[in-house]
Amino acid sequence: MDLESILSSGCRRKMLKFLLENGSCNIMRLIVGVNSKYPQVNFELEILQKEGIIIDKHVGRMRIISLNRENPKTGVLLQALKLLHSMDHKP
Repeated sequence: MDLESILSSGCRRKMLKFLLENGSCNIMRLIVGVNSKYPQVNFELEILQKEGIIIDKHVGRMRIISLNRENPKTGVLLQALKLLHSMDHKP
């Protein structure tokens, strides 16, 4: 999937920003943080996981989500998000 396709989802953009700002978190905190619902967040997580952008770990019954900073694609996505954010806040 190309960069534009990954960033085409508002929910995925919110999730990436949330993980960038807050680090690893459980899935319920992510759902609340992006103001969405479990089915939508889970769907978007599956896409990001297939692309290797996030890491999904299970600790007991808890599901912990974090950015995969070892994947070069993750770095490019985060730079693009920062650029988009700075463009949104220019007068």
